[in-house]
Amino acid sequence: MIRILQRDNAFTKVIFALIIGATIVLMVIFLVPGIFDNGAAGDATLFATVKDPGWMGRLSSGTPVTMQEVQNLARQQAARQQIPPAYVQQLMPMLMNRAGQIEVERQVLVHEADRLGLQVSDSDLATFLQHGPYADALFPEGKFIGQDKYINFVEQFGLSVTDFETQLKIDLELQRLESLITGGVTVSDAAVHTEALQAGTKVKFDYAVLSGDDVKKSINPSDAELETFFKQNAARYANAVPEQRKISFFAFDNSQLPGGAPAVSDADVQSYYNGHVAQYKTEEEVKTRHILITVAKGADAKTDAAAKAKAQDVLNQLKGGASFADLAKKYSEDPGSKDTGGELPMIPTSGLDPAYAQAAMKLNPGQTSDLVRSSFGYHIIQTEEKHGAGAKPLSEVKDQIKAQLVSTKAAAAAQNYAGQLVAEAGKNGLQKTAEAHHLQVTTTGFLKPTDVVPSLPDSTQLMQSAFVAKKDAAPQMASTGEGFAIFQVADIQAAHAPNFADAKAQILDNYRSQQVPEILQAQLIKLSNRAKELHDLKKAAAELKIPVKSSDLVGRDAQVPDLGSMGGPAAVVFSLPQGGISAPINTGTIGTVIEVNEKQEPTADDLAKAVAQTHDKMLQEKRNEVFGIFVGTLVERYAKNGGIVYSKKQQAAQQSPLGQ
Repeated sequence: MIRILQRDNAFTKVIFALIIGATIVLMVIFLVPGIFDNGAAGDATLFATVKDPGWMGRLSSGTPVTMQEVQNLARQQAARQQIPPAYVQQLMPMLMNRAGQIEVERQVLVHEADRLGLQVSDSDLATFLQHGPYADALFPEGKFIGQDKYINFVEQFGLSVTDFETQLKIDLELQRLESLITGGVTVSDAAVHTEALQAGTKVKFDYAVLSGDDVKKSINPSDAELETFFKQNAARYANAVPEQRKISFFAFDNSQLPGGAPAVSDADVQSYYNGHVAQYKTEEEVKTRHILITVAKGADAKTDAAAKAKAQDVLNQLKGGASFADLAKKYSEDPGSKDTGGELPMIPTSGLDPAYAQAAMKLNPGQTSDLVRSSFGYHIIQTEEKHGAGAKPLSEVKDQIKAQLVSTKAAAAAQNYAGQLVAEAGKNGLQKTAEAHHLQVTTTGFLKPTDVVPSLPDSTQLMQSAFVAKKDAAPQMASTGEGFAIFQVADIQAAHAPNFADAKAQILDNYRSQQVPEILQAQLIKLSNRAKELHDLKKAAAELKIPVKSSDLVGRDAQVPDLGSMGGPAAVVFSLPQGGISAPINTGTIGTVIEVNEKQEPTADDLAKAVAQTHDKMLQEKRNEVFGIFVGTLVERYAKNGGIVYSKKQQAAQQSPLGQ
């Protein structure tokens, strides 16, 4: 090879130059971060960009996940979770981060589905609209409602026809991907039988309860032991007494502003309303009851038909005069509403399944629908109250706007006044400035960062600012909620370890807490072993002076005092024979040992009925598990190989413990 390159051959030199050039280009692609990100990382309108992983993906622009898309999804999630509006803004960073990850994951799945050739054609979409969950709304009695009504149907979801159909195609494509990945998933008949048997089994039992709090109270170390513990954990207590600061300040509220409270005219209110009318728009919303017979995603025609028949039977009973609430409690498969007779709160229709929303809005209050097919299954809907989209009139919000404008103007005036006082105090000192404006200087004692200043409406900002300021630095201002405080840090006491005597109570509590898990487990083991030796839990518990309680006949959906849900750690009782005694069940704060007194298994007929339902449930859970693992692995591969490029803001947010 060396000899070939040494020859004076122009062709050889050209080839060699091309090889070197290609190598340099590849090194740039792979080794220079963000070289082909096309500005995605710095674009404030983007949450992230999703590309094909690997070097080919780095040459493409990718698919953007916009901040607007993420914000829309976050608001929809807040509505579905019924988060009070007062808390939505506070929780928005967390909601945005979660919604952004959902959108990124969705785009990764779309890229993978495209790679596998699972795209949905126009013909596929037309078939879905005609025969899927939207069929009753768009093709009543098999006839298309017409293009104008179709546009109206789509617009109620805030989408154009193009966007609506694009989203449906993506949804169907992702369903194909999920079916491809999970199509081979099975559950064994033995596992289904065991699960159905345990789910239908009821037990009555005795249980001895050991409380972690009681164990904690029984731990009484000597002072010598506590001092040894204190010395052994010196690093833990090194800064146990936090830094404390003295703060000198004077404060004013809005009633003390020079010139008094600012005035707001009707013209000001009208102008604000005209410029912010979008704030007063109201969404279309509806309050309903419903009875749901679920149909699992991807269910076959036979399963769908069986669910529809069951729903029709319930509807017939309703038409025959039966109570809607009673039927909902008996038949509905929506766990969130069945116990309240199918009652749902007032919900914006944008947060509901489209078919459900359209059917509910068509009904007048008090009317009940026929069967409605949604993506969840078959519903019977009763509309109780509904409101169309619109805007609140000025008369309804006038007082609110006026109060807001007064508050805004007062806040601005207070901030300007505080700025003047800070400048004046910087020249003349806090005391002289306060006296000149008929205000009084206060100096606190030593305060911790979590302490409050009782004389202020809200001292949060003052404490935060004071604990980053330097001693005797120039005066600063901090909002008090109803005005401002002008302050300086008068003295600082550094964080330090406490004296043993001063911290003895806390050291004792820490010592006990550290000992509890080990002692609790040891006592549970002793109890369980002794109960098995005697074949009698009550006798063993009496020997050890541990109280014993008895349960009712309960199933896995029951709640038992001290044990909580029987679907949790205590579920082991359903696998025990009658007379069986459990191993220790330790939740950390509560420990128990159980002896089964009575065991009632389902009849053969009940078990046979439960097996089919259990099979579908277990199969869907297994499919969800398999697909979840696939999604996690896929997203990790995309992220590792440059397929996900987050904006710089999101990169910083993901390093925060709170996500944003």
